[in-house]
Amino acid sequence: MPQQYTVLARKWRPQQFDEVVGQEHVTQTLQNAIKKNRLAHAYLFAGPRGIGKTSTARIFAKALNCKKGPTTTPCDKCDNCKEIAEGRSFDVLEFDAASNTQVEKVREIILETVRYSPATSKYKIYLIDEVHMLSDGSFNALLKTLEEPPSHVIFFFATTDPQKVPLTITSRCQRFDLRRIPAAAMLKHLKQIAKAEKVSADENALLAVVRGAEGSLRDAESALDQLIAFCGNEISEDEVLGVFGLVSHGLVTQLADAVIDGDSQAALGVVHELVKAGKELQRLHADLLAHLRNLLILSVSPDGKNLDVSDLEMESLQKQAARLDASAALRIMDTLASGESRLRYAMSKQILLEVILLQAIHARNAVSVDSLLKRLNEVKSKLGGGGGMVAERPSENTPLRETPTRPDAPTPSRSTPHRAAPDLAAAWQELLGHLAESRPMLHQYLIEAQPTSFDGETVTLAFPNEFSMHKELADTPQNVQFLQTRFRQSLGQDVSVRFALEDSVAPKTPPAPLATARRAPDEPQPASAPLAAKPAPLSKDRVQDLRKDPLIQKALEVFRGNIVDARG
Repeated sequence: MPQQYTVLARKWRPQQFDEVVGQEHVTQTLQNAIKKNRLAHAYLFAGPRGIGKTSTARIFAKALNCKKGPTTTPCDKCDNCKEIAEGRSFDVLEFDAASNTQVEKVREIILETVRYSPATSKYKIYLIDEVHMLSDGSFNALLKTLEEPPSHVIFFFATTDPQKVPLTITSRCQRFDLRRIPAAAMLKHLKQIAKAEKVSADENALLAVVRGAEGSLRDAESALDQLIAFCGNEISEDEVLGVFGLVSHGLVTQLADAVIDGDSQAALGVVHELVKAGKELQRLHADLLAHLRNLLILSVSPDGKNLDVSDLEMESLQKQAARLDASAALRIMDTLASGESRLRYAMSKQILLEVILLQAIHARNAVSVDSLLKRLNEVKSKLGGGGGMVAERPSENTPLRETPTRPDAPTPSRSTPHRAAPDLAAAWQELLGHLAESRPMLHQYLIEAQPTSFDGETVTLAFPNEFSMHKELADTPQNVQFLQTRFRQSLGQDVSVRFALEDSVAPKTPPAPLATARRAPDEPQPASAPLAAKPAPLSKDRVQDLRKDPLIQKALEVFRGNIVDARG
């Protein structure tokens, strides 16, 4: 009869503390407890699946009950060690809480036997797996015994969901939180297994297995077992990607390059290629989001100490991070993250993913208000200062500076007892600038509104009568709450906001059409432009000289404007 095959996850299960992968913070503590004879009566091992909770508990049980023990290095040769490793020890009882939730089972298996001394070992150990699955009655029945167990009894609890374990239980245990296995440690372990099993697997293939395992060493070992059965002794990256439907790190990097470079055509091309290959687009989205997260960390911490990636991945990440600042990475990640839940339930994932990628590219190219103000101040410096000064954007904790109002702006009420009128005007202009960037729809509703009064408690935002529909759309509880919060940050006090229609509020001059921003440089400004006085046209040569300045070119591009005057 042929010998029964042992899967890799069981064959390579650790038997000593130093064989446990990636959990040194736990194994070192347990070994020190054994050396110093500071053993507790209950231990709780918590963490996600496949990272060594039960294996660590079994090694600990062997260390305590070994014939040479307690010892930090169980011999694995005595009867006690062998019986524990094979799961047939009378003194180490494993109990699956997922299938034995009833209080009767707890009483039968634990409470009725806990008073008996161990048969051949020093300790009687109860290992309860997935302990959070026990019923409330079972926890209550166990509580008294757990609080004051006999000196020969030790409890080991393992769980993937420690939040569901009652505090009355966890407070009586020493808790150890096991981590997901780092990628580098898992890759090293898989290489060791492949070498021992005489399997040739390139590093990219094993890296794909590591990415698919998501920190679970057992998942990685099971995947490698499946690949050996499918591919034989030669495993390539393409075969790994084909078997598990994963996306190669190279394609994720290529897609990230397209987003960073603003290349919409290249980004859509990668998606089209993956759709033809039958790849899971939701997994692609998750991989891209994780990739951008790594780039964000690199942009603020260039040493990359907090990244769990291989040396090969680190090299490509550093090249990309050099082309992407932190603010752009944040905008891209925010766009990708906002589409995650929609993608999960989308009928056409390809269409939605393409839209999300285009939005991410647009977000990457967006310019923040602070950046615009900085650039415009640089333009002012180039022009020599003077009346064209652009004020810096005030911070939330800095009082707003007084800024000149437009000639056509209404005169704010002088009944305000606590704040000067220019503060309200400045606060309103800052708020409109914020809305243009963060809430463009609300900005469109409020563009015709004007702050007409502030009595120290209430800000009145008035619309012209012909814009009553804008008032109705803006006047919602959510919008009012948002505006009150922004005014509080700007004015430094709690205020309420009310909307009104007032005959005295005149509509603003409609903005010039887009074509106006593209007039010939020597074409005069139209009379309807909202300027205090029409300046004398600049000479053609002077306009051309100014247009050669790159900062002025950028300002004209951002605001779609034209040079009408130069001062200073």
